[in-house]
Amino acid sequence: MPAMCILGAMITTVQLAPATRARLAALKGSPRETYDELLNKLMDLIPSGDTEGRYTSAFRVGLLNARLDIRSGRVVKHDELKRRLGL
Repeated sequence: MPAMCILGAMITTVQLAPATRARLAALKGSPRETYDELLNKLMDLIPSGDTEGRYTSAFRVGLLNARLDIRSGRVVKHDELKRRLGL
């Protein structure tokens, strides 16, 4: 389906698994909140920069992936890393 333009906003279709849609719906602040608003709020949780300047898109993706790795337990403890490196 081609994208449509309604009142200056580009409308497109995004395919989601039913479970993903349910997870997103559970995060909506109100039934009237759009998925566009919700997704923008979620993306705003990824920092755009700090006192030294704006982050690049690649850095922001890496930061998000690192946080997901930590959350999923895909980390190596400091002592284990030192042992592996022979320090």
